[in-house]
Amino acid sequence: MLVTLSIRDIVLIDRLDLDFSAGMSVLTGETGAGKSILLDSLSLALGARGDADLVRHGEAQGQVTAVFDVAPSHPVRTFLKDNDVDDEGDIILRRIQTADGRTRAFVNDQPVSAGLMRQAGGLLVEIHGQHDDRALVDPDSHRALIDVFGGLTGDAEKVAAAFNAFRSAEKAVIEHERRIETARQEADYLRSSVEELSQLKPEPAEEEQLAARRTDMMQVEKIAGDLNEAFETLNGSASPIPELASLLRRLERKADQVPQLLAQPVKTLAEALDQLEETRSGLESALRETEFDPRELESVEERLFALRAASRKYSVPVDELNALCSRMASDLADLDAGEDKLAALADAAAKARADYDRKAASLSGKRTKAARALEKAVEVELPDLKLERARFLVELASDPDQRSRTGTDQLEFHVQTNPGTRPGPMMKVASGGELSRFLLALKVSLADRGSAPTLVFDEIDTGVGGAVAEAIGVRLARLAESVQVLTVTHAPQVAARAEGHFLIAKEAAKPDRVATRVQRINDDHRSEEIARMLAGSVITEEARAAARKLLTAAE
Repeated sequence: MLVTLSIRDIVLIDRLDLDFSAGMSVLTGETGAGKSILLDSLSLALGARGDADLVRHGEAQGQVTAVFDVAPSHPVRTFLKDNDVDDEGDIILRRIQTADGRTRAFVNDQPVSAGLMRQAGGLLVEIHGQHDDRALVDPDSHRALIDVFGGLTGDAEKVAAAFNAFRSAEKAVIEHERRIETARQEADYLRSSVEELSQLKPEPAEEEQLAARRTDMMQVEKIAGDLNEAFETLNGSASPIPELASLLRRLERKADQVPQLLAQPVKTLAEALDQLEETRSGLESALRETEFDPRELESVEERLFALRAASRKYSVPVDELNALCSRMASDLADLDAGEDKLAALADAAAKARADYDRKAASLSGKRTKAARALEKAVEVELPDLKLERARFLVELASDPDQRSRTGTDQLEFHVQTNPGTRPGPMMKVASGGELSRFLLALKVSLADRGSAPTLVFDEIDTGVGGAVAEAIGVRLARLAESVQVLTVTHAPQVAARAEGHFLIAKEAAKPDRVATRVQRINDDHRSEEIARMLAGSVITEEARAAARKLLTAAE
């Protein structure tokens, strides 16, 4: 329920904090005192369209904050959680309206869009009046109310699930038919492509491996000639190693004779021969390492070029050729075995459709019974609301061929305001006052089913008095036993039924400004306000006595 409404700098309200309780509360005051400002402010906090004219003159911005206390299981908490908004504790809706027309919305101090705030607000409050019956404009809401009234929400969810399954099965049939037709048109191309790719047998990462091997072999090929020439120089018939070895031996024999002359040259020459021998051995090893078959290079290049040619031909990377081959083979398999698979998919779709039809037909029958029961429940309320000659009708048409997530029913609330007139949609046929009373009868019949936790009624008693106003008050009080009811009223019979009473008045805030003030009144002050509502500007003792009588009767 709505716990607190705080308003800052909205139209004639400079600062206002209202605390509400459960049950029925009324807001009364003379015409023009500012009752509509309160409703506009609440609507702003619920996500209604912003308007720069709402900002109090001379101020940069206005602000409205609405605090709600709702059960942990209330749908608004699930909605907020699904939209990554904190739902712990009270639900706080705050809207800032700036004088330049911009607005900012916050839910539990998290910035949100006005659309999200509007959806959350719709789960928390319904505002109804002669010209603001948003909860009943959309016929889809009528179907939902019938489902809630008849306890059919679970059946409706099963129908929605069956519809999703049926549509998925139909989609599978359509997609498979499309694949078969595509495969049939491209059968020859597919067969030749699968044969070509199957013979090619591309391997994962093969292109990278072949390219690396080709690069290595080409580099080896470039240095092979120089290696051969160097090795032949040191190992061939013209090698200087044998001649240098012979020279070393001769010098070694004479070194003993003149060691002071030959010792160092002999040592150096011996070391040089060792180095030359190591070089020859190293060149020999390098040649063995670089040995390759030129035919291998040719084979690697042919394979690499074949893979890249296939890649260009089929417009896919080389690494995806294998997957492409599998897909094409699958398409061919679908073509070859497609009729059997198509028959199986069609059979599954037929069963899903039959399951949906059974559940939708069952739901339609239950809706018809619930519709007739709601008609009777509403019509019981109509005589006391001075609509004894009117009828409330639930127009329900079912077309098994018009399948949807909500079933096969088209449902709308109709009324007949007088015998002999043509029934029609409630929103079009009923006058403003009649519409309000039909609405009240409907909400009382639905009680705590299919309703937001807070209902706001804006002057639904306009144009009626006496017994009808009394009947409206009784029904609002009965409705307040299951949900919170806030009512803007001019009818003393309605005001007397309230548990909470707020008086709205204008007073001078500054010499050149007025402000709307709202105060909660009790006991004698409340009796005086109801007397004013009965008598007008001059309150008589008779009016005071009548007010006390109304309050006593309402207790």
